[in-house]
Amino acid sequence: MPAILLLAAGASSRLGRPKQLLLYQGRTLLRRAAETAVAAAAGAPVVVVTGAQHAALLPELAGLPLVVQRCPNWAAGMGASLKFGLRLLESLCAAWAEVIVLLCDQPHVTPALLGRLAETHAATGRPIVASQYGDVRGVPVLFGAEALPLLRQLPDAAGAAALLRQHPALVATVPFPAGAVDVDTEAQYAALLAGNGSAEEPTMPTAR
Repeated sequence: MPAILLLAAGASSRLGRPKQLLLYQGRTLLRRAAETAVAAAAGAPVVVVTGAQHAALLPELAGLPLVVQRCPNWAAGMGASLKFGLRLLESLCAAWAEVIVLLCDQPHVTPALLGRLAETHAATGRPIVASQYGDVRGVPVLFGAEALPLLRQLPDAAGAAALLRQHPALVATVPFPAGAVDVDTEAQYAALLAGNGSAEEPTMPTAR
């Protein structure tokens, strides 16, 4: 399996509290994503990049075989966190040739989905394999060795989706309709809980 880079650096400004710590089916979104990454990695490196809420997130990652570090310039944008994570991976292990990038606010990501990204990369030879939901190509997304130089040159303020738009010929896709479900607002979180038939409430205080 490729190395896995989980981005959890954002300040959740639209939500007004740390989305990483919202509860869904008994676990925080961050814990779900981290456990999914570890299960899919099957021993490959897993790196979690934090930023705005580093200290508050650490307890949610306790006991998992991964490396977590805070990106000093996380506020510059997702590209900054991506490049920081790549450099951290390179310092840990020079042997990996592909990386899967995922976020913690897509609660329906599974180890099987991440495995299909790797399988599609091997079958098609495409340098990038993205998840597709509706007309969107996005995360989780795999970058092969040929695409990593593009990722390293990403502007700080840009996300991985920018590369998918700029280089469509390099991209293969894996269907992931549930990828359209993410949590950026209170309304989206309420809809997620309602869809699960749960009245579960988050226990973390609102971020200042």
